[in-house]
Amino acid sequence: MQPGPGRGPGRPAVGIAFEGDFGTRLDALLAVAMLNGFQVKNEARQIALGVSKPQLGAAQLADVVAGFYASRPPGGANMVGMPEGALLKDAAPLATATLAEKTPEGKAKYTSGINRMLDTADTAVLIRNQLLAQNDGSATIVVAGPATGMTRLMGLYGALPQISAKVRQLVLASGAFGSSVIDPAIKADVAAARKVFAEWPTPIVVAGMEVGEALPYPGASIAADFEWSPAHPVVDAYRSARPMPYDAPAPALAAMLHAVKGDENYFKLSAPGTISVLDDGSLRFAPSDSGKHRYLIADPAEKERVVGAYTALVTAKPRPARGGRGGPE
Repeated sequence: MQPGPGRGPGRPAVGIAFEGDFGTRLDALLAVAMLNGFQVKNEARQIALGVSKPQLGAAQLADVVAGFYASRPPGGANMVGMPEGALLKDAAPLATATLAEKTPEGKAKYTSGINRMLDTADTAVLIRNQLLAQNDGSATIVVAGPATGMTRLMGLYGALPQISAKVRQLVLASGAFGSSVIDPAIKADVAAARKVFAEWPTPIVVAGMEVGEALPYPGASIAADFEWSPAHPVVDAYRSARPMPYDAPAPALAAMLHAVKGDENYFKLSAPGTISVLDDGSLRFAPSDSGKHRYLIADPAEKERVVGAYTALVTAKPRPARGGRGGPE
């Protein structure tokens, strides 16, 4: 029996497990900032955070951003997931530039508690373990990067029944619809994307590149809305990614907003159907009443409301640490 009004705890807010390409995707960092905004409003809970590739710099940047929003001391411990395997030597320019920021005194502006792979958790195991602690149907996984990590998660012993029971939906900030553009996140691991679309047991919603282009994050907000923090890793990442001013395409923000507020009609949804992945990494959608896949469609009439939600959530201050200390006031 559910507790009556005013008695006992209510059903918790949706738990979000987020995996992103923090080495190259600015919108992945913006999505972590948005998730903080939802947590401050008690509308969502971050249950797991991981990087898409085994890149130490990307994991360090994820750790810095997570620590900033957790109001923990610089270099303190924070659980960040990273895939197992040999560390990649691929460029992670967003992480490299942000972590190279210096204070006016010439000291490192941001420090991480992650110095080696052993300082991280395996992303798939981290997400699986966190799902075990959730109520049935109360979690959503959001991915802004290659689908590789989700195939690893599906392959863990006993994971598929847990995904079916715990996960409400998988929301992917990847792919493109209605254009010939190929998303690098899909092309990076076509086989993984195919496996996820073919075998993932719960509904999948895709926020494609065209949604990110139609509803970018406004650069004017970066210039005006973060004066409360003289050192903000997401702001520094934004400024390092491209010469200012510019508006940043942000499919990951669309994915996160839908994951938490999907019932508030910020976006139109395609009819249900089945998404398949072609050899070149492009996506093909086939409508079907029995299909478990849908994709977001930007609604021009809702652009002002969507961008307003983006800025309100992304610019939210961290919740102060226990005892009233930490976190900018």
